[in-house]
Amino acid sequence: MEKIALNNTLPRVFAGQNGISSDVWHQDITLERGKHYLISAESGTGKSSLCSYIYGYRQDYSGVIAFDGQDIRSLSIQQWCDIRQRHIAYLPQDMRLFGELTAMENVELKNSLTGFKSRDDIRRLFEAMGIADKMDSLASKLSIGQQQRVAIIRTLCQPCDFIMLDEPVSHLDDENNRIVADLITQEATRQGAGVIATSVGNHLQMEVDTIFNL
Repeated sequence: MEKIALNNTLPRVFAGQNGISSDVWHQDITLERGKHYLISAESGTGKSSLCSYIYGYRQDYSGVIAFDGQDIRSLSIQQWCDIRQRHIAYLPQDMRLFGELTAMENVELKNSLTGFKSRDDIRRLFEAMGIADKMDSLASKLSIGQQQRVAIIRTLCQPCDFIMLDEPVSHLDDENNRIVADLITQEATRQGAGVIATSVGNHLQMEVDTIFNL
């Protein structure tokens, strides 16, 4: 996948509202593989909805979203499975960890589907994130910031053309923000992937090509 295009896209809940000022909604924009984008948003402007639209979780929008020119509404279930396993790595805002599993088990659950990282690779990511001592801890017993780092590690355990991150550092301090930004940039560079990161407040400390104000 080389391009994600949004053409006159708008959440249906915003239909009929006047005065919508956005670099994304009701615009024609293209997100290209290999480039880094920040979508800066105020709360309630639809950033998580945008991620859900691109990932195919929701279709309650007008306009068109297309992958390499193909309207995503026309994709089959099999095509979506392939996209989510090989083309778009997604970190949702709510992280969606299994609290009854350990941090390592949460990561391995995804990696067992992709076979993308070795166990040593995963351990090194835990070490780089400063949570190597939490690998065998239940996710439900971790702090929100630790859970966020586990979810980021899980996100990186797949091949992809785009890494899409919904508020990836909302619970991290500046130092951990920098570490996460470095690891995401390194992985994106290795794969030639694009990065799409959203933020309401704390921005991912990563060099970006374009900032969109939602």
